[in-house]
Amino acid sequence: MRQLLAVAAGGAIGASLRWLLAGAIQRASGSSFPWGTFAVNALGSFALGFLFVYLLERSSYSELLRLMLTVGLLGAFTTFSTYSMESIRLMEQGAFGLAAVNVFGQVAICLVLTWLGIQLARYF
Repeated sequence: MRQLLAVAAGGAIGASLRWLLAGAIQRASGSSFPWGTFAVNALGSFALGFLFVYLLERSSYSELLRLMLTVGLLGAFTTFSTYSMESIRLMEQGAFGLAAVNVFGQVAICLVLTWLGIQLARYF
């Protein structure tokens, strides 16, 4: 039960942060391209790579904290389902070039940033 509560608490924080940050970035961009989701997915990928290694390999933090931060907070913070829906919407609007940038750009950037997070955590 403690694990479930840790994940739920992290999820509430992550979902709230996603909504605030993605919305702010999207409004600031003034674009129809989903920059808010793109940025959140990139940041979340880096943070997950870093925290996963740091919490498992470099620290003695509890399993509850690890679950709260990785599964809960970052699981709710990143937005793969939103990314998928926004990609489909771009295609439905005939913006196939933007849809391709969104699909392939987010995958490439998130993979690279996850790897960078892992490397940075191993460095410290």
